[in-house]
Parts: sequence; structure tokens; C-alpha cells
Amino acid sequence: MEASGKRICRQKQVIFFFLLGLFQEGAGEPRRYSVVEETEGNSFVTNLAKDLSLGQREFSRRGVRILSKGNKLHLQLNQETGELLLNEKLDREELCGHTEPCVLRFQVMLESPLEFFQAELQIIDINDHSPEFLDKEMLLKVSESSPSGTTFPLKNAQDMDVGQNNIENYVISPNPYFRVLTRKRSDGRKYPELVLEKALDREEEPELKLTLTAQDGGSPPRTGTAQIHVEVVDVNDNAPEFQQLIYRVQIPEDSPIGFLIVTVSATDVDLGVNGEVSYSLFQASDEISKTFAINPLTGEIRLKEQLDFERVESYEVNIEARDAGSFTGKCAVLIQVTDVNDHAPEVTMSAFTSPISENSPEMVVAVFSVLDLDSGENGKISCSIQEDLPFFLKSSVENFYTLLTERPLDRENTAEYNITITVTDLGTPILQTHLNITVQVSDVNDNSPIFTQASYILLVEENNSPALHIGSVSATDRDSGTNAQITYSLLPNQDSQLHLASLVSINADNGQLFALRALDFEALQSFEFRVGATDQGSPALSSQALVRVVVLDDNDNPPFVLYPMQNVSAPCTELVPRAAEQGYLVTKVVAVDRDSGQNAWLSYQLLKATEPGLFGVWAHNGEVRTARLLSERDAARHRLVVLVKDNGEPPLSSSVTLHVLLVDGFSQPYLRLPEVAPERAQGDLLTVYLVIALASVSSLFLFSVLVFVVVRLCRRRRAAPLGVCSVPEGHFSGHLVDVRGTGTLSQSYQYEVCLTGGSGTSEFKFLKPILPTFQDHSLGSEINNLGFNIQLK
Repeated sequence: MEASGKRICRQKQVIFFFLLGLFQEGAGEPRRYSVVEETEGNSFVTNLAKDLSLGQREFSRRGVRILSKGNKLHLQLNQETGELLLNEKLDREELCGHTEPCVLRFQVMLESPLEFFQAELQIIDINDHSPEFLDKEMLLKVSESSPSGTTFPLKNAQDMDVGQNNIENYVISPNPYFRVLTRKRSDGRKYPELVLEKALDREEEPELKLTLTAQDGGSPPRTGTAQIHVEVVDVNDNAPEFQQLIYRVQIPEDSPIGFLIVTVSATDVDLGVNGEVSYSLFQASDEISKTFAINPLTGEIRLKEQLDFERVESYEVNIEARDAGSFTGKCAVLIQVTDVNDHAPEVTMSAFTSPISENSPEMVVAVFSVLDLDSGENGKISCSIQEDLPFFLKSSVENFYTLLTERPLDRENTAEYNITITVTDLGTPILQTHLNITVQVSDVNDNSPIFTQASYILLVEENNSPALHIGSVSATDRDSGTNAQITYSLLPNQDSQLHLASLVSINADNGQLFALRALDFEALQSFEFRVGATDQGSPALSSQALVRVVVLDDNDNPPFVLYPMQNVSAPCTELVPRAAEQGYLVTKVVAVDRDSGQNAWLSYQLLKATEPGLFGVWAHNGEVRTARLLSERDAARHRLVVLVKDNGEPPLSSSVTLHVLLVDGFSQPYLRLPEVAPERAQGDLLTVYLVIALASVSSLFLFSVLVFVVVRLCRRRRAAPLGVCSVPEGHFSGHLVDVRGTGTLSQSYQYEVCLTGGSGTSEFKFLKPILPTFQDHSLGSEINNLGFNIQLK
């Protein structure tokens, strides 16, 4: 049975069709078979395939099984041939005792679709037991005054066989006094009765030895013998008489041992010894002798052994009352055993399926039978399970039940059900039996992976090392097993400009993301892509998540000086009138930094000057201004080194060299002279300025023309370096210096450059901001996109 249960457990689904016609056929007249007892095991009984009108292939497909109460199988079924065979040698007497006919009932179950047939196997008795007397010697006291025809009932023999194999008749050894008659009791058993044919004479023959033989009706017949010792006694002309010939009593089966059942009473009108009566069981079988005892003096019948209604429902006990002489009296006690609810219902599992697949329609989980050995209301049974479960019970034929799913199950909500099948009888007190089964739900791939976040933001510092782990994505799947094994992948990118395969990779097993190469904030500040999570189910399910990678700036770019331009063929010289007041704007150092944030916050400082204290640089905007009033004693030419430093960690810096020429007025010609050493600059600066002024007057016109040409070329090319940044007097078309960049400027500015002459002190206006007109550019803008214009008035 266990092997059969395991085979059924491997089935994934049993489709259960309850057709009315099938149940009517299953519940109709049972199919009957017979076999002779003591037939060897594996002997042929019938061919079920032919009896059920099934072909061999259909017989195997429908899964035919044999079920019996108590789960003990006396039969076995050959699944290949359909032959029903004996499982073991059967002993009719052991199985049924004296019950006739001896019938073993079983069910034939067809699993797919489910169908039941009732069947009976009758075990035919053979004559394998001889009659046997419980008392091999019997003492019979017969009064010599007994007339002919007097009968004396004798103790009967026992024969385990039934029917014609049971005791058929009794014979006695030849003698002149007695013959024997075979009588039949109400329960069908035969007993001998000795008949006196000739009066006895104690003086002639005080005792007789007779042999009583019991014969059964088998072929060949079997016999059993007992010795009868007949004693001839003196006359005792009154036999004991019972008050009742039949006593009827009822006794519960749970009565304790020693329980008083009934007291019988007999009287003898004789006097003296002949009137003294003793009681005994008469013609008592083994069963009665083991179960009941009688007090020989009082006639009290008490219980010797526990009763069992399910085994024996009633007893007939014959009581003999004997006086001191040879006379006896007989009575019968009919004992009816009443049922007590002393047997709890029994549950036998016939088929069980676990695990069962989730999302499946109604299916059979278990088939089981129930049995209560009690009778009447005590044997009526009801079955139930917990109310909060998606299962229900359906009654089948002859106390068979099926457990079915009520609706499709969801493993993610409940992966296992503990079901308690409660079987209750209707007796008093109520008895219950509980059968606990565990039904596991197998997984179906019905849940897609779910990312822990709908979108991920990963921060990566630029200039990272290749194959750097930059972050992870994670998804979960409510399914189990392979259905919950997740594989991660990069999904195709919609942006054709972004070559995602060269930027990042993903570990398919754990979702870890790696940068494939060093990232550059100035080239790519952020990018987005999608990752997919796919389970291993069939069909596979997947989901997506958005990943945004933000590149963090690193201070890897030093400040770049836009103005004045460096590394040009002609250095730029700034003109400052000697009459300039303190704080006069000499020029503005313009620088940018391709980094961002605090890495692009620039500060300026005067690193070196020809004459310290004469000029100063504003730290935040790079404006170079006079720190005090100029004097005639100040040198005419000055060289300033300005340091531009960002606020990164560590800070990066660049330096720019400025050339400043002090002039008395802009009418003086400006000659480009070789730079003098600091010790020569301490000479007579006034004399040098006069020589320069005289030389410049003669070439003023030519120089003005050259400046105009240079300015026009600068205007056309915009990115070409500007050789001359200041001109003498004249009126020219105005140009603007356009400075773009993030640097320390919050927006783009235009600076006006003009030289004006008047009767008073000449004024030099340079790089004066007039109007912001351009929009900001990103830190990554190329320098050659910046233009400069100079306006001369």
C-alpha cells in the first residue's frame, strides 16, 4: 500500500469526473468470485481486464487498483495482464471462523477517471479439520430405574469446518443398552443424544464403557472420538427443575470482568442428598467456556472475559442442574451483547498527491476510506476539514471520500497546507479520529522579477580605474527554485550616440555594475541606460529598471587663462597714464577652469612684480588696478606675474605675465623696446619717455594704420592672437572684448577699450564692462570658440 501511495504521489494531476452512471454502476450488484481455501499464493482468481471489458492498453492507462477495508490486501493485481491473483494462502477458519459463507469484500478503483466497483471473494471450505471433543472422557450416571426410551444429551464435538464439512452425525460403539441420535440445535450445530433401549440393572452391570464417534460430511469424512463412562446408580426418581427454561438477558459489551449476568435456579423435590443441586455449563464451546463462568452452588453466571460486540453479538449458554443422584435439569440462557461506542473511526488513505501544482483547476488531492466497527448510531460517521482552507470533501461510495481543491492555489501566498481530516461517529460518547496530512504546492513561473528600486542613481568619480565596481542593481522573484533564479543584462540603448557597451558591464549573476574605462567629467557628465532582470522559468519573465550614472568632477584641469593670451609672438603691453588715480583699472585677467563646482572657483593673486606695492590684483575677479598714485620716479615699464588658482583638492594653478607701460599721455608714441633689467630701470625714466615720445610722433600715422589692419584681422579670425593691445591717439571704429567661460565670471561680459585725449589729464579706459550679452557655456566648451574684440575711441 505504501508503494502504491508513493506511485500516486508522483502523479502531477488526477482529473476527477463524477459521472452518475459510473457511480450507479460502482454502487450496484457486486462482482462475485470464489476460491478454495488453502490455495497457494499467486494463484489465478480472475482476469479483471476482461471482466471490466477493458483492453490491455486502456487497463494500464486507467490505473486499476484493489482496495480493501483495514488496508490488508489478500489479493494482488498484475497491471500488465490484468489478472487478479491471490496474495497469500488463505485459511477460511482464520478469516471467518464459523461464519458461512466466508466472503472477503473489496473494491476495484479505476483512477483515471475515478470509478469504483464492488467485488466479493468467497472462500470455499475444504474438509481440513477433524471433529474434536473437548472432553475426551464423559461420565454419565444413569438410574437403574430409567425406562427404555429415556434420552441423555451428550456433549457435542467441535469442527472448525462449515457446511457439509462440519459434523454430520454421531455413532456409538455396539452395545445392548444404548443407541445414539443426532440432534440439531437452534444455531445449526449438531449434538449427540444417548437413548436407552434396554433397562439397566445395576446388580448385573454397574457400569459401561462406550465409544462415541463424531463424523463430518467431508469426502473423505473425518472423525473424532470420546469415551463415555456410564455408571448405573440407584433410583432417584426426581430430577432438578429450573424456574425458567429460557433466561433472556442483555449485557453491554464494556461490562467489566466478574460482572454478574444472571442467576439461574433449579429445585429438586427429593430429600437429602438426592435433593442437593449443583450447576454447570452444558455442552459449552471453547468460546463460551472462556467467556462465562457459573457458580456450581448458587447458579450465578459471571463474566470471565471482556465482550466485544463487533466479534460476537449474542451467546446461547446451556446450564445443567444435577442432583446428587443421576438426574439433571436443563435450561438455556440467551445473552444479547449490546453495542457500546468503544471504537473510534478508522481512516485508511488510498491515494495521496503532493506536491500539487499552483494555478491548477479543481483536482483530486487524496482518496481515503473510513470505517467504524461499532453498529447503529455508533457506527455512523461524518468527515470534515478546517473551514479556512481552499479544499473540500466529497463523499464517494461505501464510506470512501475524496479531498479536492476548491480553487486554484497560489504558492506565493501559501506554499504548504496542513490539513486535519476529522472523522466523527454519532455514538455516545462521540469518538473522533484525526488524520493530519501536509499538502505542498509546487511553483509555477507566474511572477516577474521585481527590482528593489524603479531607478538607480550611481555616483562615479571621474578618472576611475577600469573595471571599477560602481554599484549594483537587485531584483527579487516571489517564485522559487529555477523560477526565482535571476539573470541580469544590459538592455539595448536608444541613444545611438552613447556606446554603452564600451562604458559599463554587468555581472549576470548578482547585478554588479562595472565601469569598463576611465570616465571624463568634462566629456560626459552623466548617462542613462536600462537593465533587465530575467528569471529561469518557462516561459521566462522579466522586468526593467533605469540606471543613471552621474560622473563626479575631479580637480584634474588647471585654470586656463583666456586673457591676456600667452605664448604669442608679441607680448601684450598695457598702457597706464601716469596721471591715473589709485584704483585705476589697468587690465583684467580672465581665466576659466573646465572642472565644475568648487574645483572651478578661481582666485587671483599677484605673484611677482617689478615694483611691489604699485599694482594689486583683486582676488575674486582678476582685475589689475593701481594700488597708489603714480609718480615721475616710478619706472616706465613693469612686469607683473599673476597666479590663478582653483579651489580643488589639491588645488591647481596657472600663471600669466603682464607687461605694463607707464605713459604721460596717449599722444606719445609707443615704441616696443626690449625689456630692461631691473637695475637699469632705476635710471632716469623721464629722459627715456621723452626720447620715446619724439620717436613716436614721426611714426604715429604709420603705426595707426598698422593697428587698424591688425584689428581687422583679429575681427575676422577671432581666435587669432592679438599682437598689439593699445594704440596712440586716433579715432577708430569700436570693437568689443568678448570673454566667455565659467571661471570666476557668473556671466559673459563685454569690455570697452578706448583712448581719449583732452586739455586735461588723459584718461585710459580699458576692459570696462558695458553689457552682458551672451549666454553661459558649459565647462567643457572649447577655447577656440571664444572671441575677443577691441574698441578704440
